[in-house]
Amino acid sequence: MTTRRFLFVLGSARPEGNTELLARRAAEQLPADVEQQWIHLADHPLPDFEDLRHDSDHVRPTEGSLALLLDATLAATDLVIASPLYWYSVSSSTKRYLDHWSAWLRTPGVDFKATMAGRTLWGVTALAHEEGEVADPLAGTLNHSAAYLGMRFGGVLLGNGSKPGDVLKDEEALTRAKTFFAREAPFARFPYETP
Repeated sequence: MTTRRFLFVLGSARPEGNTELLARRAAEQLPADVEQQWIHLADHPLPDFEDLRHDSDHVRPTEGSLALLLDATLAATDLVIASPLYWYSVSSSTKRYLDHWSAWLRTPGVDFKATMAGRTLWGVTALAHEEGEVADPLAGTLNHSAAYLGMRFGGVLLGNGSKPGDVLKDEEALTRAKTFFAREAPFARFPYETP
C-alpha cells in the first residue's frame, strides 16, 4: 500500500490566516505516518505564467520556487489547495500556481497529467459570508482542474471567518475538519457536483 503524502499549498496573503488555521485543524487528524509538506505561496512567489504552447517547449525548472512546487506537487498523493475566498474564487497566488500546471502539462519528461491521475485534490477555504454557496466558483475551479487531470476530488472544507482567528469560533467547520480527510474522495466529474 502506498503511503499517503499530503502537500498543503497555502494561498493566503498573510501567514496563519483563517484558511491556514482550518487546514491545520484538519491535518491534525491525519495518521502520524502520513507525510505532510506545507508551502506558503507568499514565501515562494511564482513568476507570471507565460503561455508558450504555440511557440516552444517548456523547460523543466531546476531551481527556485517553480522547481520546488513542481517537485512537491508530483510527489504528493493528496494535494490540498488552502486558499481564502477572494472575489468568489481562489487567491491570485493560488491561481498563478494553477496556471503553471498548463506549462507542466507541456514540459518534456514530466508527464504531469498521467502522474496526477488518480491522486486526490482537496480544498480548504475561509470566507466572510454565512452562505457557503458563494464559494461555488472556487469549488468549481478545483473540481474542474481535478476532472481534467483524472484526479479524485475531496470537496472543499468551508469555514467562516473574517478577522484573524475567527474560524476557530466556527464549531461546525471545526467538526467537519475532524473527518474531512478521512473520506474516500470520488473521481472529479464535469459538471461540478458537491461530493
